[in-house]
Amino acid sequence: MQKIAMVAALLVLATPGGGDPPPFTPRVEVHGDLARAAHVAVVVPGSDVDGPRFGATVGRMARHLHASVGRDDVAVVAWLGYRTPSGLGVDAAGGRLARAGAVALDEYVRTLPGHVHLLCHSYGSVVCALAQPRVDDVVFLGSPGVRVDAVTSGARVWAARGGRDWTRWVPSVRLGDLGHGVDPVDPAFGARVFDAGDVEHDEYFREGTPSLRALARIAVGEAP
Repeated sequence: MQKIAMVAALLVLATPGGGDPPPFTPRVEVHGDLARAAHVAVVVPGSDVDGPRFGATVGRMARHLHASVGRDDVAVVAWLGYRTPSGLGVDAAGGRLARAGAVALDEYVRTLPGHVHLLCHSYGSVVCALAQPRVDDVVFLGSPGVRVDAVTSGARVWAARGGRDWTRWVPSVRLGDLGHGVDPVDPAFGARVFDAGDVEHDEYFREGTPSLRALARIAVGEAP
C-alpha cells in the first residue's frame, strides 16, 4: 500500500500544466563586492521563480542573507541561471530542468572568487546535487530529493528541513525520470543535518529565524 501511495503522489506531481512557458532570461543579482569577496554565497532557487517574481523570491532570500551576515568580505548572489519548474507539474517531478540548471550552475561557479557556498532551496537542491561543482559548502533546504544516493563531493554538505515544511510528505522514490529519490536529511545520505527551526517551506531565509542565522554562519565557512 505504501508503494501504491508513493506512485499516486508522483502521478499527481506529474500532471502536465497548460500552455507554453514564457521566454526565459537568466538573471543574477549580487549583494556586496563580488570582486573582493573572501566568501561568496550563491542562493539557488526552486520552483516558480522567474523575472517578474525574482525580487520577491530568490532576490529577497539573498538580501536577507547578506544583511544577516553583516560582513564586508562576503558577497551573496541571487542566481536565476535556469528555467525553474512552474507549479507541481511534470517539470517539478522530473529532472529535465535540473540537468540544464546543473550545467549552467557549474559554469557560473567556475567564475567566482574566494570560498564558495551554495545554498540550494527546494528544486534548487536537485540542481546543486547534479552539478556537484568544486565549492566549500553545499546546503540543501526543503529538498524534494536530490537524485544522487549519497554525499560524494569534497564539499561540506548540509541539509535541513523546517518543522512545517510540506516537502516531508514528498516520497523518496524514482520512477524513470519522475521523482527525485533520496532525501538529503536521511542519515543514510551522509549530509550534516542541522536544525532549521519550525519554519515553512518558503521561510528558511526569513529574518529572525534560526535557519537564517545558521545559513549566515555557513556563508562564512563556519558550522551552523
